[in-house]
Amino acid sequence: MRRSPSSRLFAAIALTVLALPCFAAEVAVLRNGFTIRHERREVMGAVTRMYVSADGSSYVDVPTAEIEHFEVAEEPAAEAGLRASGSGLPASGAMIQNASRAADLNAVIAEASGRYRLDPDLVNSVIKAESGFNVRAVSPKGAQGLMQLMPGTASQLGVPNAFDPEANVDGGARYLRELLERYNFDLVKALAAYNAGTRRVEQYGGVPPYHETRAYVRRIVLDFNKKKLAQKQAVAQKSSAKTNVATSAKKSPAPRADAKTNLARAAE
Repeated sequence: MRRSPSSRLFAAIALTVLALPCFAAEVAVLRNGFTIRHERREVMGAVTRMYVSADGSSYVDVPTAEIEHFEVAEEPAAEAGLRASGSGLPASGAMIQNASRAADLNAVIAEASGRYRLDPDLVNSVIKAESGFNVRAVSPKGAQGLMQLMPGTASQLGVPNAFDPEANVDGGARYLRELLERYNFDLVKALAAYNAGTRRVEQYGGVPPYHETRAYVRRIVLDFNKKKLAQKQAVAQKSSAKTNVATSAKKSPAPRADAKTNLARAAE
């Protein structure tokens, strides 16, 4: 059936509107039960970029297909965090079953990153590469959850349920920290070991010659560096704006002496 010119125009307009960035503070409800509070969002092909800071220096890229819907953000960012039925989830975590008992992904990552002294953007980039933010993800080799923990690794890390988002991110962040310390904070080696195992990294004295592992490390490093670059640019823009204001203030002409005299006489 042929579509009329008006219907084709409407469809083109609709697609354009969907691609435009949204600037109202919102909460994205993901299919896996997570919510992500963000200041604005922008659709970039098959990915939706959600800026979690007002200046755009920090963002999360999520596959658009994983987003169930958006809601208006009603609670302040300072109060956003882990919540379940109106109260915080226990440290062991309860299985997230629906949006009403959703864990804020930003808070989960921030808490685990702070506990193990990691950059939240790095943990975010690892989760993106490992599972695409799918809490129920299972790899062909059996790795589970957000940070794709193998059952044996999860057991060693004290994670009884790898599909528990809080426990999974906590265990994955802890393991990443251990790898960083093991390789003297060589991020490339640590990421390679996270993907291929420590035995392979030590066997080859670095990143193993596996296409999967090399692509994995490259993907995370590039994503992490993009976040850091965006933050630097935001800081530079703020600094430039402050400098321009200060310069303008210095260039403003001082009041003329005769004007001051006239004002004094008027006051008398």
